[in-house]
Amino acid sequence: MFSDFPTKGSFALAEQAAYRPWRDLKISYYPITKEDIFVDIADPTQPTERERTKAMAIVQRTNFFLYRTPALSLPGREVALGLARAFGFHRLDANPMADEDGLTQVAVGEAGAKPRYIPYTDRPIQWHTDGYYNAPERQIRGFLLHCESRAVEGGENFLMDPEIAYILLRERDPALAAALSHPEAMTVPANEEESRAPCTGPVFSVDAPSGQLHMRYTARTRSISWLDDAVVRAAAQALARILDDSASPYVVRHRFAPGEGVVCNNVLHGRTGFRDAPTLGRRLVWRARSYDRIASPR
Repeated sequence: MFSDFPTKGSFALAEQAAYRPWRDLKISYYPITKEDIFVDIADPTQPTERERTKAMAIVQRTNFFLYRTPALSLPGREVALGLARAFGFHRLDANPMADEDGLTQVAVGEAGAKPRYIPYTDRPIQWHTDGYYNAPERQIRGFLLHCESRAVEGGENFLMDPEIAYILLRERDPALAAALSHPEAMTVPANEEESRAPCTGPVFSVDAPSGQLHMRYTARTRSISWLDDAVVRAAAQALARILDDSASPYVVRHRFAPGEGVVCNNVLHGRTGFRDAPTLGRRLVWRARSYDRIASPR
């Protein structure tokens, strides 16, 4: 569960003394290149202490890291599960599209329920955080994407640290950040096919167990409703403009090759459209969604 937005500390909107040093430190890490946040992991089922320590140092700056592994002979499922366990993702979300082990095969679906959902098509996916429609007791705090094979064309991922999005919005006007912290800021409608109730909550909140910022967001406009409040609507529009800035130095873009992926504390992300060719390349990405944040090395 998530606490009310704090009145003290880095995220307290009326307290600049704690916010400024945190803000300045976060901004100082940018601009970054993809190589700055890549970790080479020789054995994804058992990363070394050095590999884990490097990954955690990157996470402390950006809330995610990219990785590559030469172990292409291992099944994608084995790689994804190994990395999930190694970085503390022990409580995987058993969503309707997941397999029994909690992993989901994200590829173009041809039958069943999957083709009804955009991630299982070749269409682009807008900015979002995972599980934005989940109830509070099933909040997604971290996820992993592992590329087993990529499309012939397209399928580039883009990622952004939610803490940066919060800072950029707050720098424009603290009232905008406050508006998206309202407990009724964004509502996701019910999904009868999945027996999912409507979910209303804030965009920005503070994760009670860790004290870290949590973001719940989707750039979708269909079906998503915002609180009927002028400042909330203005805040949602301002956030959308921040995320759509094609020249932003805070967005990392990468088309994952086989054996590459991302581990993160549920950062903002999306994907461009792509083209599969059965005889040349079919995009398959393994996804693990977790109720846990990335854990420090043992």
